[in-house]
Amino acid sequence: VWMTLFTLVPLGIVLWFAFTDKEGRFTVQNLSAILDYAGTFGLSIGLGAVATVVCLLLAYPLAYSISRSGERVQRTMVMIIMLPMWMNFLLRTYAWMTLLEDNGLINQFFRLLGLLGPEESLHMINTNGAVVLGMVYNFLPFMVLPLYSVMTKIDSRVIEAAQDLGSNGFQVLLRVILPLSVPGILSGITMVFVPAVSTFVITKLLGGSKVLLIGDAIETMFIGQGANYNVGAALSLVLMVLILLCMAMTSFADKDDE
Repeated sequence: VWMTLFTLVPLGIVLWFAFTDKEGRFTVQNLSAILDYAGTFGLSIGLGAVATVVCLLLAYPLAYSISRSGERVQRTMVMIIMLPMWMNFLLRTYAWMTLLEDNGLINQFFRLLGLLGPEESLHMINTNGAVVLGMVYNFLPFMVLPLYSVMTKIDSRVIEAAQDLGSNGFQVLLRVILPLSVPGILSGITMVFVPAVSTFVITKLLGGSKVLLIGDAIETMFIGQGANYNVGAALSLVLMVLILLCMAMTSFADKDDE
């Protein structure tokens, strides 16, 4: 009953709107409208991929260092990582607006140090970089936690055995730790890349009207007088396919791990 009400029924509604027109007649014209958003979709995938890679590069050594620490340190570090998630998503993003604005705290600090003149400012808000920064900040815990969960199960004796057999630190990382942590990597990529591609709150606040991602395009299809539920559902359908592909990759990795 739960799966039917909250999974199959919404999916059926999306499919219905995606393959019908405003009169309810079957059509594939909505899917052809995706070509009009090819650039937007490409930018979304690009920025989402950059944010995912940055999260992975930051989270991997952090998760490994936590997993090799004592139990008390592990609990403390995990709590610190989860702490920002207890705050409202919108408030966290607004906080970055305060930091990145032309008269924000970062620019004021630079002026205080003499790095910028009284009337000068380093423009950071309403840029692709600001959007990626917001993605990384908000979604980094979703990369750290799966990696930590997998790495904490790696037996330290396996690492010691590799070292006893003559492997240096890089070889241990490449041939032992990395293969064993692949399921966590794929889970983290799925949990970061999918919301990063479909986000619209971050782009609105940190990107302004200068950065338009597919999530913003979908939102415009469901609000205002220019709403077009059918095209919006078609765009959402493409995102769902992307999610299914990511889930399939994760499931395949889990089977190999077993």
